[in-house]
Amino acid sequence: MDENRTGVCIIDRFEEELAVVEFEGRFTFDLPRSLLPEDAAEGDVLRMNITIDQAETKRRQELADAMLRAIMKTDE
Repeated sequence: MDENRTGVCIIDRFEEELAVVEFEGRFTFDLPRSLLPEDAAEGDVLRMNITIDQAETKRRQELADAMLRAIMKTDE
């Protein structure tokens, strides 16, 4: 299965510091306006590419495991 996903998003409108973005004509979601280019406007088409950061995922899992081991450690 392809790890990369792409999709077409359209900026529907802005609500304060959020952009309401329509994805593939199916649903909308809020995106912080600060993540968009400064000149982004209503109706602009955005191309998004979402990938999994395998290294960061592994690092966080290892950190969580270490924290759990520290919590579960008992003095015997």
